[in-house]
Amino acid sequence: MSTATGPTATGHVPEYPIGTERLILRPLTAADAAPMHVYKSDPDAVRYVPYAPLELADVEQRIATTWSNTRFAKEGDAVSLAVEERATGALLGDVVLFWRGENDRSGEVGYILDPRAGGRGYATEAVEALLALGFEGLGLHRIVARIDERNTASAGVVERLGFRREARLVESSWFKGEWTTLLVYALLEDEWRERGAS
Repeated sequence: MSTATGPTATGHVPEYPIGTERLILRPLTAADAAPMHVYKSDPDAVRYVPYAPLELADVEQRIATTWSNTRFAKEGDAVSLAVEERATGALLGDVVLFWRGENDRSGEVGYILDPRAGGRGYATEAVEALLALGFEGLGLHRIVARIDERNTASAGVVERLGFRREARLVESSWFKGEWTTLLVYALLEDEWRERGAS
């Protein structure tokens, strides 16, 4: 049983960049706005995320404000990171880790990739890096993913990473003008470590 604790009172600042075999996860910069706008403005790409297609100015504004945080200072903080292809430097998408609860040591992952980068395991590799950040860096006990039931590709990502489906919340969310059914997935720190050791 792990005895990891959460971040100290001064918070946790991840070490950037975070590297994987094929990817680099790093803080977003103003230079990411144009390539990010390509997929953030695509209605199909943003169908299951909590915002409508974005204009370039919206992307620029969010990068400068809500998506600019690079550290976990308090419960409720979120860190958004660019997912860059190591070999080419191309922006493939972005991921986010939320620190949901200090007492419960809980977090949540979110991710969106450019559809042109789909089908190659990049999302799985990027979320795996987020799990390491959450469990090792932030000292989380439990990480969840909440996914629209229709988003089978996203569900496949967390299932490949060992998340268990804990709930199917039928028509529980009024989302973009319709009732949607949410799937709740979760992974515990010990489960993640056991999977890594096997």
